[in-house]
Amino acid sequence: MNQPDNELPVHQYESIIDGILNEGYGIVDEFLSAGEVASLAQQLHHRRQAGQFRVAGIGNEQVTVQTAIRGDEILWIDEATATPDEAAFLGRVNTFMHYVNQTCFLGLRDYEFHYALYPPGTFYKRHLDQFRSDSRRKLSVICYLNADWQETDGGQLAFYLPQTDGSEQLIRVNPTGGRLVCFESARLEHEVLPATRDRLSLTGWLKTAGW
Repeated sequence: MNQPDNELPVHQYESIIDGILNEGYGIVDEFLSAGEVASLAQQLHHRRQAGQFRVAGIGNEQVTVQTAIRGDEILWIDEATATPDEAAFLGRVNTFMHYVNQTCFLGLRDYEFHYALYPPGTFYKRHLDQFRSDSRRKLSVICYLNADWQETDGGQLAFYLPQTDGSEQLIRVNPTGGRLVCFESARLEHEVLPATRDRLSLTGWLKTAGW
């Protein structure tokens, strides 16, 4: 897998890991620079205009379209056909994955990523990222490709954090360009709230080899 020239400082890796351990999720800004965000967003739009995207489905094979549950359009990234910028992003994820393995011993072996575009007004209802029939997804990773995102644009990622008294804490995260969010796939229920403009991201999972 490709390795980028500009890896994140170790303290940013540690910040993500500490957030997951203490809060259930980790966030780091500027995982991608503004230039990288703009370039990847441009490539997303180019691929969509070329007809490469499809409406996302639900379930393990993601073939059943349920627009009442989710409304995003996606394109899986294939390393064999990735552009240099896409390959650099995957390389940076690979570096982070190896760091997590060295420090947390999760046994991560692979990853999968796709572009995701939510047209205005679409959403993804509350869910978990790990399937009952497939436990390989361990960490969910989202990196946003939105320039100049404002609070009023909507589109927040909403986490439902379980509390010791049985209640839940609702956390909303703005999809700011370059921001990376990472959380345990089997632990945190979450949803994508509707936005007033196209909402762009690279979304994926760090996976183990087993089932």
